[in-house]
Amino acid sequence: MGLKRNVSLKDGLRYQGKGPMLTYILHRIGGLGIVIFVATHILSSYAGGTVGVFLNTIYEHWIFQIFIFFCALFHAVNGLRIVILDLWPKLIEHQREAIWVEWAVFLPIYAIAVLVIVRTALGG
Repeated sequence: MGLKRNVSLKDGLRYQGKGPMLTYILHRIGGLGIVIFVATHILSSYAGGTVGVFLNTIYEHWIFQIFIFFCALFHAVNGLRIVILDLWPKLIEHQREAIWVEWAVFLPIYAIAVLVIVRTALGG
């Protein structure tokens, strides 16, 4: 029993979801970023030699660290929001407010971390 939908590729790829869809997409990107970091870390330990040094320079670079910290922190905060909404289903009607609280928690922590990472990278 399938649904027939006449949706073009252009309409299907167009962003329409606002807050909940954005957190959905960023949660998936965050998970993928964490997998990339772990794989890079394991490969650099396993490979050794010049390949290992090359992979170490990738994941020790400050831009990569900012990206990975974004992935890990957003994935964690969004996951916590999802768990809270799953444990207390009556709160699902306040999902948009929960997303605003999520951003209110995430942004200051991330901003401070980026400031520390950049200051350290610049030798401060």
